[in-house]
Amino acid sequence: MKTIRIRKFTILCLLIILLFPWLFYVGAHFLETKSLNLGVQAHSRMTQIMAVVAGLLFAFLLVAYAIRRYILIPLEKMSLSARQIAEGDLDILLPSSRISEITEVQEGFNVMVHGLNESFQKQVEWEEERRFVIAAIAHDLRTPLFALRGYLDGLEQGIADSPEKQEKYLQVCKEKSAQLDRLVEDLFTFTKTEMMEREFKENTVDLSYVLQKSIDSVRPLAHQKFISIIVKQFGEPCAVIGDSHLLERAMNNLLDNAVKFTPPHGKIFVECYKNGTNVFFTIKDTGEGFSSEELQRVFEPLYRGEASRNRSTGGAGLGLTISKRVITQHGGELAAGNLSDGGALLSGWLPLANKSL
Repeated sequence: MKTIRIRKFTILCLLIILLFPWLFYVGAHFLETKSLNLGVQAHSRMTQIMAVVAGLLFAFLLVAYAIRRYILIPLEKMSLSARQIAEGDLDILLPSSRISEITEVQEGFNVMVHGLNESFQKQVEWEEERRFVIAAIAHDLRTPLFALRGYLDGLEQGIADSPEKQEKYLQVCKEKSAQLDRLVEDLFTFTKTEMMEREFKENTVDLSYVLQKSIDSVRPLAHQKFISIIVKQFGEPCAVIGDSHLLERAMNNLLDNAVKFTPPHGKIFVECYKNGTNVFFTIKDTGEGFSSEELQRVFEPLYRGEASRNRSTGGAGLGLTISKRVITQHGGELAAGNLSDGGALLSGWLPLANKSL
């Protein structure tokens, strides 16, 4: 639909108001004198005067109709739509208008409503996900809590009546406490990364140093399974801008996942290097890798593959989800795949800091 600017519309309205009385006057003069010569004297001026008044009234009615249809009604509809939006009703329908300025406002309304619809839908999805995560982790917390309470009751009641049993009970209590700590830490970090408006503690961080710290933290578990962690290309600093705590948490999750699902006497290869304007990192293992279903859902909250990723490992199924969100919120990407000769591959990148360490 072709539109005009409101300035042109106003000028047209003024022309109509000026033109119609004149046209009516000329028409009345022609009917009275049978001539378009305005110099011819009419028998009576009353007809021309009435024609001018009629033309003026008709012009005002025509202009009022145009103003009401193309300006007032659309503005009233937009005012009503604004009230509907304020009340949470986003199902609005705006009328069309031939005035360009009003059409632009309508398009702005439509863009705003579309954005609000998307935001509302995301909010609903996030709220459902949050409730699901909290309910699932609350359920996961019950198992180690019940076990911990049972073993502590056993110690209190003297069921562990020998040093060997007491040591066994204490060892189980330590394991359950560590499991509870992992679950709570997963929940805390997941909630922390979910708050998109949260301000990161941005500093210049050496990603290779963060990876090295994470490797050192998982070495004891790797040694228990006789797993070798082989580091490559850690020779120069790889400076990125971000929150060192969250980045370390993300790398811990990736390495912890690799250690858990690498069989005894396996190997894990870790790389970190600069390429152009980005810092790339890869974590490869000699395990079974991901199944096709796992590759599609591996970063979903609480997802675990049927065969190997279950609650007996002590996790909540949030590790890779947290890592993905941390890397994404720092402006990078994280992907999962399989090596051609077997084993899982987790690779990602982060923007390189402008200044080096």
